[in-house]
Amino acid sequence: MDVVDSLVDLVGNTPLVRMRRFSAGVAPTLLGKVEYVNPGGSVKDRIALAMVTAAEDAGLLRPGGTIVEPTSGNTGAGLAIVAAQRGYRCVFVMPDKMSKEKMDLLRAYGAEVVVCPTAVEPDDPRSYYRTADRLAAEIPGGFQPNQYWNPANPQAHYHSTGPEVWAQTDGHIDVFVAGVGTGGTISGTGRYLKERNPDVTVVGADPEGSLYSGDEVRPYLVEGVGEDFIPGTFDPSVVDRYVRVSDRESFLATRRLAREEGLLVGGSCGLAAWAALQVAADYPADATIVVLLPDSGRGYLSKIFNDDWMASNGFLDRSGAAAKVREVVAAKGGALPAIVHVHPDEPVREAIATLHTYGVSQMPVVKRDTAESRDDVLGSIRERGLLDRVYRDPTVLDVTVGEVMDEPLPVVDARDTVDQAMTVLTGAAAAVLVCDGPAPAGVLTRADVLDFLMRKDRS
Repeated sequence: MDVVDSLVDLVGNTPLVRMRRFSAGVAPTLLGKVEYVNPGGSVKDRIALAMVTAAEDAGLLRPGGTIVEPTSGNTGAGLAIVAAQRGYRCVFVMPDKMSKEKMDLLRAYGAEVVVCPTAVEPDDPRSYYRTADRLAAEIPGGFQPNQYWNPANPQAHYHSTGPEVWAQTDGHIDVFVAGVGTGGTISGTGRYLKERNPDVTVVGADPEGSLYSGDEVRPYLVEGVGEDFIPGTFDPSVVDRYVRVSDRESFLATRRLAREEGLLVGGSCGLAAWAALQVAADYPADATIVVLLPDSGRGYLSKIFNDDWMASNGFLDRSGAAAKVREVVAAKGGALPAIVHVHPDEPVREAIATLHTYGVSQMPVVKRDTAESRDDVLGSIRERGLLDRVYRDPTVLDVTVGEVMDEPLPVVDARDTVDQAMTVLTGAAAAVLVCDGPAPAGVLTRADVLDFLMRKDRS
């Protein structure tokens, strides 16, 4: 029989997923290390198992003991699973900015949850760090794994996450991107990768307001990443570069990952993925960038994936930007066909003539006269790229479109909001293909959105 003794035997060996649609506006290959397939739903399962095992080996955690830990939720879930399997009680201390789903999840595992204020200094007795210290000292048999100072944290990633990424990419990795919370993931994984190849660039994705990438510490809403102090589990020498990411960029990228890749992930994943897109703009097409996606989005349904919460916090515009993409496409009007396109067997000079005839600067390359599904779209022709190629080699005018076409335009759904579409259009992409379900419905450019918003403003 193909069975395991317990869920903890399934921690690690998570998949590496190519994110084609999300990264359509950049040249390199972008791969996501999907950690929500761990039993507890996050990368923190790795350190939970490692810290408990190390504590048992050192005699710090004995049968009948109690695990006390300050957590944003994910480490707690991992510890709760290990505790359930090994018979320990759990008490978790959480800041009040965490989602209700995360608190309810820990209680579902039988843990006790103590909630503390977020907007206090780390040394304040009311902070979730100091409250956890107090409870661990007061509870008989209490043990605090202390993920912020426990060396088993980065070691877990050095011995598991790093080797997995190296093996899955067959050593062909140029950049590793991860959010920095306790620093264990980026320190352990980054150190392993750099030992295998010193040229691997390690990038820390950090919220605006975190101490790691700036000296101005202030509140932010993305959970489980960034800090207002430097933990002992973080090795700053491993990080080559930081990318600061706003709450808005994090959350909109998170929603894009769900819609474009089917990856329902949390806000720290959107933060890391957005940072990876910014880094990717500096690399060529043959580069490979791996971004670690720490957790699932199921703990954020009442926040990041809730339009009312997003709008009330200023992340979604309730004016023209909240309109649906299909409204913008319908408002374009004019004599243009729904989708100006070209076929792969046409000469480049005819494609250029089509661009000029309709006054467009990019168009899809499709298999047949009508594009009935996304699979019919083979690539794209973009005026800027053609100009560069023809300038360097005029004979390109007589080759076929299929020989010189670029990657397909990024795709947005007709049901998406303008705000969501703009997260794609404000990147490297100047235009997107709009699909109504599986069927292409039009092409949307930055100018189209601007015209639409101006009309909205005048009305």
